[in-house]
Amino acid sequence: MPSNTPEFNTEEPVRVNHRARNIVIAVVVVAALAVAAFFGYRAMNKNDNAPKGSETNPVVIGVVGATDPQWVEFTKQAKAQGIYVDIKDFQDYTSENPALDAGQLDMNEFQHLLYLANYNVQNKKNLQPLGGVAIYPLGLYSAFDGDKPKYTDLSQLPAGSTVAIPNDETNQARALGVLKAAGLITLKGDWTAFTIPQDVDTASSKVKVVALPAEKIATSLKAGDQGLSAGVINNDYVADAGLKPTDALYQDDAESEESRPYINIFAVRADDVNNEVYKKCVEIYQTKPVLDALQEESGGTAVFADKFTTAQLQQYLTDIENDIKQH
Repeated sequence: MPSNTPEFNTEEPVRVNHRARNIVIAVVVVAALAVAAFFGYRAMNKNDNAPKGSETNPVVIGVVGATDPQWVEFTKQAKAQGIYVDIKDFQDYTSENPALDAGQLDMNEFQHLLYLANYNVQNKKNLQPLGGVAIYPLGLYSAFDGDKPKYTDLSQLPAGSTVAIPNDETNQARALGVLKAAGLITLKGDWTAFTIPQDVDTASSKVKVVALPAEKIATSLKAGDQGLSAGVINNDYVADAGLKPTDALYQDDAESEESRPYINIFAVRADDVNNEVYKKCVEIYQTKPVLDALQEESGGTAVFADKFTTAQLQQYLTDIENDIKQH
């Protein structure tokens, strides 16, 4: 029987920054044998009877990019507080959740809430967020007049002008959320991670919306093509167009409703949401030395999501899961 749950592009990364795409990827169920093979050697050096977080029983965290500055700093800061961690590097975005669910990891940090929700729904699992990390914003940029932006403030965009958004499903929904939050469009109903251009109430919106291939929006704005006043540009293409994130007229607000599905989080098994050692790991990650390293790695694009409580993140996850089930 075919599923009503949306399918997503499995080749796109989950973490979104200036070097990674701002979209959701599909959940791929990984064979248990592959996960077991990856982690089989752990038994030789692990003492399950020792306290979790001790040198012989470290907290095992699955990530993509274990040598990134924030993980080096996190490991250092955790050890200084008496917690030993084992950062496991993954080369893809499909194995971490099955490994966590199987008990091969204690935590993982590589995904946003929408990805986790899709994994849970597709696989009938109940992994939960423990703490927020960051959102990597999606920005709205002005068209150019010669070598300078035509508009320098959101309020300058002319009523009735045309704004471009990416034409792929997931970036499209997020971009529409950006325009809604910016007050440029009105939707016929509530925004969800599956909102499409047909959901825009054109009569009540300040601007018109046109969907273009993501890679063409920046070049079109720079060239003054398509009669565009502005466009939402994926972070991948911002630098390529000679722009900086600070050039954006508007970008996601980490506290806005539309940005919630894209909050990157630490995930744990449901039984571990009250584990004090794991909670302490999140607290250490959210300290200034680690976040400074994360910001450096993101090229200055990260908006920290350390203000959200575990309960808030869990509620956001539940809401997103319900949206997925209804589409």
